[in-house]
Amino acid sequence: MFGVKTVFGRATASQRQRTYRPLKTLHTAKLYTPPHASLKAARFKSTTPAVPKSGHIEEGPNESLLFIDNIFPLRLSFLFRLTSLPFFTDPEKILQKLLKQVHDDQRIPAADPIKIAERALQDSISLSVKQILPRLKEGGAYAKLLHDPKVSPPDIEAALQEYLEKTSPKPWFNPFRSVGSHLVRGRPWLEDLQRYPSQKLRVEFLPTGPGAEAAELSEEKLYTLFRIYGKLGDIKPQPTGSKELPKYATLYYGNIRDAIMAKNCMHGFVLPESEGGGKNGTVLKMVYEKRAKARFLRDWIMNHPRIVIPIVAAIVASVTVAVFDPIRTFFIKTHVTHTFHITENRVYSWFRSQLTRANEILTFKRHDGENAGMSVVWDDRRGDIEQIRTWLMETADTFIVVQGPRGSGKKELVLDEALKGRRNTLHIDCKPIQEARGDSSTIFAAAREVGYRPIFSWMNTFSSMIDLAAQGTIGTKTGFSETLDSQLQKIWQNTTNALKELALEGRHKDDKDSELGDDEYLEAHPERRPVVVIDHFLHKSQEGSIVYDKISEWAASLTTGNVAHVIFLTNDVSFSKSLSKALPDRVFRQVSLGDCSPEVAKRFVVNHLNADADDGSKGEKKSLPSETREDLGELDGCIDILGGRLTDLEFLARRIKTGETPNKAVQQIIDQSASEILKMYILDIGTSSSNGATRSWTPEQAWLLIKSLATTPSLRYNELLLSDTFKSSDGALLALEQFELITIVSQNGRPHSIKPGKPVYQAAFKQLVADRVLKARLDLAVLTQLIGIETKAIDKAEAELALLGGLPGQPRE
Repeated sequence: MFGVKTVFGRATASQRQRTYRPLKTLHTAKLYTPPHASLKAARFKSTTPAVPKSGHIEEGPNESLLFIDNIFPLRLSFLFRLTSLPFFTDPEKILQKLLKQVHDDQRIPAADPIKIAERALQDSISLSVKQILPRLKEGGAYAKLLHDPKVSPPDIEAALQEYLEKTSPKPWFNPFRSVGSHLVRGRPWLEDLQRYPSQKLRVEFLPTGPGAEAAELSEEKLYTLFRIYGKLGDIKPQPTGSKELPKYATLYYGNIRDAIMAKNCMHGFVLPESEGGGKNGTVLKMVYEKRAKARFLRDWIMNHPRIVIPIVAAIVASVTVAVFDPIRTFFIKTHVTHTFHITENRVYSWFRSQLTRANEILTFKRHDGENAGMSVVWDDRRGDIEQIRTWLMETADTFIVVQGPRGSGKKELVLDEALKGRRNTLHIDCKPIQEARGDSSTIFAAAREVGYRPIFSWMNTFSSMIDLAAQGTIGTKTGFSETLDSQLQKIWQNTTNALKELALEGRHKDDKDSELGDDEYLEAHPERRPVVVIDHFLHKSQEGSIVYDKISEWAASLTTGNVAHVIFLTNDVSFSKSLSKALPDRVFRQVSLGDCSPEVAKRFVVNHLNADADDGSKGEKKSLPSETREDLGELDGCIDILGGRLTDLEFLARRIKTGETPNKAVQQIIDQSASEILKMYILDIGTSSSNGATRSWTPEQAWLLIKSLATTPSLRYNELLLSDTFKSSDGALLALEQFELITIVSQNGRPHSIKPGKPVYQAAFKQLVADRVLKARLDLAVLTQLIGIETKAIDKAEAELALLGGLPGQPRE
């Protein structure tokens, strides 16, 4: 055994010549051949054949294999992950270029394994670096050395380690750890699989051949074998009772480079019998295992959902309030003030006025017939308009309700006349909100009416699914999902904030009442409050009242808080029942709109006809259509039939404009109304209506009303309830009133009489009764229903008599 001095002793020229003469016939290494110019470097020339495809490094006579660590950064292993990309270059080619640049660069000598070997063995003539095999994934390289037969591999390892300990070469990419080296005791396998270094090593115990048995090494033996490569954190043997083969143990190194050194030096090592390897020895197979990272925070979060989920919900809600609520309030304000409405733009208004004037010149000042006709109605209802304006100037905290049948002009009266020129007005149409299907659609419709955006209505369904899954997992709700009630409450609350900000916009510090609080200021200045108009209130209220209940509560908070004036537009005569829930101690201010009087109705039609007449040119006066048409004498009788409903009068005027006579136009309206009545109330009755609402009347009940109202303009309410057809129940009458077949007139707070839903319906009723075939069919249905009712009464009486007849003749004593 040679010592260190012997390894580094000087050799004679004949010895050097005898030792290295056969090397001249070997090939140059394929992986990497460092350039050498000097004679001194020539003895380190890599001249070995390429590694075979098996991946194993074969050692010949007088050859030893060392593994040098900390030569390349471990981060370069990502290059091997990109080899699947078609455009990526082979990492081995990149490695060859990298090694050549490192070897040529004199500023980083510690990074070159050839230079490390040269300096460590510079005083020896008995060694030669035959081949360098870099391991880019593991940040090191194998060095195959050719040495004198008298020199043992452990002495070479000791000499190299002594040199590295003295010089402590540290690469530029890892200045806190010096280069290390150990003798390879096993049979390394140079694979290019997707396996990457880890601090966790799996040591498998394999037999040396078929039929042989491998010994399972103890923790003490494993510690003795692997402790020399670095600090071991733990050694875990295979769990007791595990039937997994081959047997194994797990090593945990404190540093990943220690694990790399152990794996590359001990893979394939055969432990002989003398050292505890069994009868035939035991082969050690080393495999990297991905170590599970200690994720304490993540584990705690996953194991405590009842604490974490509410906290996350609170954080999400806080972020939503802090970020999105100011944005939503801004958009609501722009919606109320019509800031982004093009019709309110001054430039657009100017261009529109110029185009209107040009159009009037080209069309000889043809006027709008609709506006001309409505002016007559507004003149007739001037008192109602002024009354609404007066109420808006007062401080009473109650609602203003404008009630009237459909087609009576409620919306036009309020928005176009009473609120004309008022800037801060918010119009909310309940019809699309009530007709929306599903919670998400209802929320989206409500948000669109007030300008509430951004709105994530789809999140309601998504949050409900998360809440349902969490409830099934942890047994309680998480609070992520919100009900329709809470979502609507958010929308109305943001709208209240926006309306209050608009009401206080004109307030200044120099005002006389600047010392007043916001509520006192708004109470003292009712003219500063915005106006909220709620249209189609109680539309299809029989399908659900949650939307109307929330709107009523929100409107009550606006009026009692002096934030805004609220005007309800409704067709329902029973609106007080719904509104009284929100303001039970207030008396509502009500404007009832009915049909126009015959005089106003006639003027309305005439003005429609005269509005489109061309003005005379060159001072010539042209006759108006109302003066030239001879058939307008029929107009009085037609208006008596149609009544004063604005939609019917407008339809009449348009038909007369097309050239029809008034009688023919009225007959067309009557025929159309009769067809609608048959389809909606008699012939097309099933379990539900076309819009999905359940119908609670029968064809016989509707026909009885039609037949009775065809002969008399009104019916007594209670007298009709006494008939067998209605069975003393007013549910069918209320439903027919909701669908506008009839109108229930109240007196002293109770139902008094029943009239047709429209004036034209009475003529339509007469036409339906005049149809003998239809009348006979429906009368027979009514009689059949009455027979059935009487039959049930007889059967009931017979059952009672039979019961009485079965009693004993004399009472028991």
